[in-house]
This record gives sequence, structure tokens and C-alpha cells, in this order.
Amino acid sequence: MEALRWAMESMLQHSTCQSFGTDCKDLIAIINEPHAWPSFATELERIETLKICFPDFKITYIPRAQNQISDFRFLS
Repeated sequence: MEALRWAMESMLQHSTCQSFGTDCKDLIAIINEPHAWPSFATELERIETLKICFPDFKITYIPRAQNQISDFRFLS
């Protein structure tokens, strides 16, 4: 969740990106159904606040095997 928050904050400063991808299905579930994940309420508050800045916010699941370019950039 911290990585998504960082990405959203970065995009606000540097891009008009509205779509985010993750290989974490739980993160998508937390964002789409926050009431089902009460233990993440504090962390989710910041994400929800940031979502307001993205009128067309979208987060999608991308399997790690299909996201190798990002993985290689992160490792370098």
C-alpha cells in the first residue's frame, strides 16, 4: 500500500496518469472494498484522499510474470 501511495503522490507532481497497476490482488480488494479490511483503515485514508485528485482513478491487476519490465527497472 505504501508503494501505491508513493506512486500516486509522484504522479500528482509529474504526470497526468490515472491508471495504476499492481501484482497484489489484496491491494485491489482493499481499495475496492475498504469496509471488508478494517485493519487497513488508517493507511487507506491517505489513498482515499489521493484518489480525489484522480477523477478517472483506476487500479488493475497485472500478474508479476507480465510485468517484468518494471521488475527489472526496480532491480537496477
